Amino acid sequence: MKIYTKTGDQGKTSLIGGTRVEKHHIRIEAYGTVDELNSYIGLIADLVEEKDQCLNVLREIQDRLFTIGSSLASDPEKSRMKIPDLHDSDIELLEKEMDRMNEQLPVLKSFILAGGNAVNTHSHIARCVCRRAERLATALQQQEWVEPKVLIYLNRLSDYLFMVARYSSFVRNTPEIAWKPRL
Repeated sequence: MKIYTKTGDQGKTSLIGGTRVEKHHIRIEAYGTVDELNSYIGLIADLVEEKDQCLNVLREIQDRLFTIGSSLASDPEKSRMKIPDLHDSDIELLEKEMDRMNEQLPVLKSFILAGGNAVNTHSHIARCVCRRAERLATALQQQEWVEPKVLIYLNRLSDYLFMVARYSSFVRNTPEIAWKPRL
């Protein structure tokens, strides 16, 4: 089987269920952004060390992002394919991990900038991509059905990535870069 199909050469692609849509359709933008986010999560997972204690969670997140991508890639009217779904426990895991990290961190007294170490910086980039995915998914929800847990999970995941950034600085003893606005 060849990797290329040539079916997208005219600027359209198929959703799960067979519906053909333009490649710039908001549904394609949403699951494409989730795919981009998944790649950033993979990069962060490659950079973390045992002291970060988040490698297994990052791999879980990658699996959940494939679930979200499948959900967003499905035509809600036509898809009969059984795809995995999100559970409340997936959201609870992110919350539990954020609480675990936050218990060890100093109180946040200012806005912080990305930087200081590679995990911090890439986590902030992934957080921004996650926020974009969330914006696209909420925009899609205005037009078509979107699984509500997708929106909750993306919202919680951006917070989790913020915490990973902070925690990575803490465990590496890398000072966080406080934003000092020019007055």
